Amino acid sequence: MSAIDTLPPLRDVIAKHELSARKSLGQNFILDLNLTAKIARSAGNLRDTDILEVGPGPGGLTRGLLAEGARKVVAVEKDARCIPALQDISNAYPGRLEILEGDALELDLTKHLTAPVRIVSNLPYNVGTELLTRWLDPPAWPPFWVSLTLMFQLEVAQRITATAGEKHYGRLAVLAGWRTDAQIVMELPPEAFTPAPKVRSAVVTLNRLEQPRYPANGKILKDVVARAFNQRRKMLRSSLKGLRPDIEDRLIAAGIKPTDRAETVEIERFCALARELEKS
Repeated sequence: MSAIDTLPPLRDVIAKHELSARKSLGQNFILDLNLTAKIARSAGNLRDTDILEVGPGPGGLTRGLLAEGARKVVAVEKDARCIPALQDISNAYPGRLEILEGDALELDLTKHLTAPVRIVSNLPYNVGTELLTRWLDPPAWPPFWVSLTLMFQLEVAQRITATAGEKHYGRLAVLAGWRTDAQIVMELPPEAFTPAPKVRSAVVTLNRLEQPRYPANGKILKDVVARAFNQRRKMLRSSLKGLRPDIEDRLIAAGIKPTDRAETVEIERFCALARELEKS
């Protein structure tokens, strides 16, 4: 029998350590250990793999990751109240859980991890998108991680996985689709969480590509996409006019109509435009 079965139920852990979720920290806990184990399994084979988990809270997903065979879990928690609860888990899995107290946006986490690395987290809602964009835009590609398995509000998950022409297609979809295979693998109702949020949530997996899907200068691509979707109702010849005086010619050379709007342009065409802009 695994150690996850001998640790106390999460409701008891929360009561013992007085871990009421704090809205200011974007906390929404999943107390069903069967569900956290299912999320852990959705990340793939965890054996011989280090896992980075951001915002473990009382440790429900942490327990699932360890029970599913993760070689090591590095858990980054900003809320000092949660550290004793996580230490109890560490004691049950000697040598396999490293707890880092601090802000994941400020810590250098790579020095605590050994490849291969998967990132699996029920991310705090208030920092989830920022963390994702940082992981998708490292200084060099491929990044230190093999895959991301992350919980988001459903609308954010749809923005990550959308394709051109769909309602939620935008900057996140381009950045994710350029360098990863992204898909929604699970949806969760509000009542799966404590406290229950007002919206549905979803788990997204992003498996890295060893090379970006299409060649492009990342800095130029990000600038183009940001400008295009910041004014998504405008034609691209208007939203991108600040880039180059001959932007209409560059759009045509990339296979894009100057009258197109950002939401209709596929990732391949955005990358072609980035290459055109890099020529001079």
